[in-house]
Amino acid sequence: MNKRTIYSRLLEALSDTPVVFLRGARQTGKTTLVKQLAEASGEGEISRQYVSLDSATALAGALDDPGGFLQGLKKPAIIDEAQRASALMLAIKEDVDRERHAGRYLLTGSANILALPGIADSLAGRMEVLTLYPLSQGEIAGVHGDFIHALFQKDFPPKDAGTASVTKDALLEALAVGGYPEVLSRANPRRRAAWFDSYITTLVERDIRDIASIQDISGLIRLLRMLGVRSGTLHNQAELSRSVGMPASTLGRYLPLLEALFLVWFLPAWSSNLGKRLVKAPKIHVYDSGLACHLCGADAERLADDPMLAGRLLESFVAGELLKQSSWTEHPVTLHHYRSQSGVEVDVVLEDRAGRVAAVEVKLAASVTAHDIKGLASLRDALGDHFVRGVVIYTGQEVMPMGDRIFAVPVGLMGG
Repeated sequence: MNKRTIYSRLLEALSDTPVVFLRGARQTGKTTLVKQLAEASGEGEISRQYVSLDSATALAGALDDPGGFLQGLKKPAIIDEAQRASALMLAIKEDVDRERHAGRYLLTGSANILALPGIADSLAGRMEVLTLYPLSQGEIAGVHGDFIHALFQKDFPPKDAGTASVTKDALLEALAVGGYPEVLSRANPRRRAAWFDSYITTLVERDIRDIASIQDISGLIRLLRMLGVRSGTLHNQAELSRSVGMPASTLGRYLPLLEALFLVWFLPAWSSNLGKRLVKAPKIHVYDSGLACHLCGADAERLADDPMLAGRLLESFVAGELLKQSSWTEHPVTLHHYRSQSGVEVDVVLEDRAGRVAAVEVKLAASVTAHDIKGLASLRDALGDHFVRGVVIYTGQEVMPMGDRIFAVPVGLMGG
C-alpha cells in the first residue's frame, strides 16, 4: 500500500477542527486512508466509528432521518461517501454547534459537496477541506516530494536533490499509466483499459446521477473524451460547444459536473499589475494523465509517435504533480498559467502568500535552448525581485543553470 503524504495534514486538521472533509475522485484511496484512522493504529490516535453511505441501509437511514442517524453514531465518526446524503450536512452543523469537539466528524466524498447548493454555507467556519488526488510520482516511488518548497528556497537545487535519471520511454509509460492505485497494480495494458472503461461507466451511471439529473449520458461521455484530447490547452467555451455538438447552455451545466467529480480541473490565468494585456482564459486539464491517455486512445507507443499530443499531456502531467504537491507543501501557493496577447507564455505560475512567484515551463525534450526560456525570462524581467525562480522541466538528466534564477530541471526531480 502506498503511503499518502497528506495523512499527517489530515491528523493535524482533526486535532483542531470539528468537521474535516476529505474529497477526491473515486478510487484514489480515500476509504483506505480513513480506515487507518478508524482502526487507530498510530500512537496517540483514537478509534472512530466508520460508516459508508455506499451501504443501502446506511444511506436510507441518513436520508430518512439525518438527525437520528447521527445520534446513533459513536463519536468521533467517519462518514464515507457523504455526498450521497446532502441533507446530513445541516444535521451535522446542528450537532457540532451543540457539542463542538475537534475531529467530531471526518467526511469523505467522491463528489465535491462544496459545489452543491447550500452545503458550503451550512458548515462555514466548522469544516476544513482536504483533497486526495491520484498518487503522485513521489508517492508511487515511496518518497516524500516537495518540489514546490524547493523552488522557493534561497539555494537551488537542494544539495540533497540527487540524480533523476528517467528515460523518455519510462516517462511516456508513466504518463499512460497515471496515478490511480488500481491501474498501477495492473501490468497488462488491456486490463488497465478495462478498468478505465468501467470507471467511466460507474461515474456516469452512479455518481453523476447522485448529484444531478442528466438525460444525455452519451453527450456527457462524448464531452469527456473531447476534454481528454484537449487536456493542457486553453479553454474556449464557444469553440468546444461547436466541436462536441452541444449547446453552450448544456455545456455550461456539464463542465461543472465533471469538475465536481474531480475528472477535470481549470488552471486559471494569472493576473498581475504588469501593465500588459493578458489572456484571461483558463487552461483545462484532466486530473489523471492515465485517464487522459485512455480518453485519447493513446498508449506509450502512440505518445512516442505523436510528440504534439505527448507534449500537451506532459504539461498536464507536470501541472497535476504540482497540484498534488500543493495539497501538502510546506510553502502554500496558488497555481495559475500565464499568457500575454503577444504569445509569451508560461505553463504554470506559482504565487505564494507574500506575492513571490516561481514559474514552471514544460518541454518534452532532452535539451533546453534559449528559446525555451523566453517566457520565464520575460516574466522574470517584468517581476524583478518578486520573481524567485523559473525552471524548465525537461527529459534530460542534469540540473543546468540557464540564466539569472532560471534552471533546466529533469522531470524526475519533481517527485523526490
